[in-house]
Amino acid sequence: MKAKEHIREESETEDEAARATGAFMLHVLTASGAVLAFLALWEAVQGAWGGMFMWLGIALFVDAIDGPIARRIKIAEILPRWSGEILDLVVDFVTYVFVPAYAISASGFLPHGMELIAGGGIVFTSAIYFADKEMKLRDNYFKGFPAIWNAAAFYLFLTAPPPWIAMTAVAGLVVLTFLPVPFIHPLRVKRMRTFNLCLLVVWSVLAAIAMTYNMAAGTWVTAPLCIIGLYILGGGLLRKPPPQR
Repeated sequence: MKAKEHIREESETEDEAARATGAFMLHVLTASGAVLAFLALWEAVQGAWGGMFMWLGIALFVDAIDGPIARRIKIAEILPRWSGEILDLVVDFVTYVFVPAYAISASGFLPHGMELIAGGGIVFTSAIYFADKEMKLRDNYFKGFPAIWNAAAFYLFLTAPPPWIAMTAVAGLVVLTFLPVPFIHPLRVKRMRTFNLCLLVVWSVLAAIAMTYNMAAGTWVTAPLCIIGLYILGGGLLRKPPPQR
């Protein structure tokens, strides 16, 4: 009898160890986003913008899959020592904010003399936004522009606007960061989730094509990308607030 109990205890210990190992590997996957950000920055410093967006795109994919998996396996219960939330915020800051801020500042699209002001404003306001525990509403919409500067940088290179239009867009997004305007989270907002996910897939395919053509794929790619971008930017205004508890 004792032998059976001992075997069962060993089996349970092995199962727990296997779960802990699997959970930690998910943290490794999340942390790989920091490496992808470094590679993206390396490309950006050399002016290889296509390579930068490629690495940022891979980081975006990693960020899209690690969160749902972590919530599904309840990783915080398996590995309470390691904070997946903090790790995710660190990686998100460098991939969504820091590298894109450099790209926007060094792109040549901004008015001369405004590059450092724009980049500093992006990283400063985004740092404050990331520290806001109420950045998400109860129905998983973001409150304020959710500091997705990787997308802003992508559209800057895609459309190549005149310098003051580019600067106005950057300043507008900086201000929107702190306004109580809802923004869609395509993966977590339940309302129209299927439609939003389909748009995200279409956007990903078109964005990959645009990068293949060095951000100059033509109207047939640029136009639908801009339409989808405008929907993501303003679609939160269609939000129906959940009933008060």
